[in-house]
Amino acid sequence: MRITAITPMVLGTQWRNLVILKVETDEGLVGLGESRPINKVDAAIGYVRDVADRFVIGLDPFDIELLVKRLTVEDYGRPGEVAMTGLAMIEMACWDIIGKALNQPIYRLLGGAVRQRIKAYGNGWYTVERTPDEFAAAARRAVAKGYRALKFDPFGAGYYEAEQAEKRKMIGLVEAVRDAVGPEVELLIEMHGRFNPVTAIEMTRELAPFKPSWVEEPVPPANIPALKKVADAVAPLGVPVATGERIHTLHEYREVLELQAADILQPDIAHFGGIFNTKKLAAWADTYYLLMAPHNVGGPIATAAALHLAACTPNFKIQENFNDFDEPYVLASAPGLPPFSEGFFALPTGPGLGVTLDEAVVAEHPEQRIHFNLFAEDWHKRKARMHTE
Repeated sequence: MRITAITPMVLGTQWRNLVILKVETDEGLVGLGESRPINKVDAAIGYVRDVADRFVIGLDPFDIELLVKRLTVEDYGRPGEVAMTGLAMIEMACWDIIGKALNQPIYRLLGGAVRQRIKAYGNGWYTVERTPDEFAAAARRAVAKGYRALKFDPFGAGYYEAEQAEKRKMIGLVEAVRDAVGPEVELLIEMHGRFNPVTAIEMTRELAPFKPSWVEEPVPPANIPALKKVADAVAPLGVPVATGERIHTLHEYREVLELQAADILQPDIAHFGGIFNTKKLAAWADTYYLLMAPHNVGGPIATAAALHLAACTPNFKIQENFNDFDEPYVLASAPGLPPFSEGFFALPTGPGLGVTLDEAVVAEHPEQRIHFNLFAEDWHKRKARMHTE
């Protein structure tokens, strides 16, 4: 079997563009890949087109390791966010083809299930005014959908430091959510790499009474010793540190692991070279007794890939999901995700990823010209901003 064609397409939403790859073979099997390259749609598609004829067309989709070698070694340039995103989409589609060829779900080809359901948390539920009442009401709505873990960023447009009044507002939002959902719902505090170490430590100490299950990316991702400084300071508070969505290669994780600078790793399968690369990281992380909570801001195709990895990864903790808080047509674009209930997804079913692309839905919702800026006021409302702003 050989790959004969790669077709990129884009599903546009109000705040994100989902790049979808359709990979075709000479035996009629078709595989799907997907990513959400933040503000880099054209770059990701351009990369896929650049490597397709040179490295991918004519490849046997079973040759995952050869695909990775070609795109990360033989192309010579040091792989980064765009390259690893393109690789991830192609690799994901190859696994989809492999599963269909063997009539098996992907997780059964990666060692089989180690759990019968997959714990998940909701994100994207807090697109409301940044007030305690509004955040509390939104949190209750998310819990009503069945979520027993919620992630949110209460920090506005903060960067490095914050004024005292703004700090009180940040703390008040978390307090309001905790009061609204009670002690049993997990709260996952997203910092988006906003703070310098001293502010990240201060804010974590202030939020510790609300029992967050982690603080995520407390400092920008480029300086791992700074991350370790935070992790060491907040460890006595019993608050784990999570990071990894902006780390794109195995080699970049070396310092995180060797310094033991985090407790939970969050690679994004769709930007980390795909399913198998993330599986390798999980095994490496397990030697340090670290947990995996893969980042996922993708639509149903990327989410399906994440669920397959979660099913067969012993040190998996919890899976992120946005799709229940987005436009309904996103899920309709690739139906087949397993059902979600009371905080858990069922195991994926069907061969390969288990989802089927509806190209008509994608065509009805083309790419949007979005500039998504996490450091703009009211960014959390996820209203489209034009590139020209």
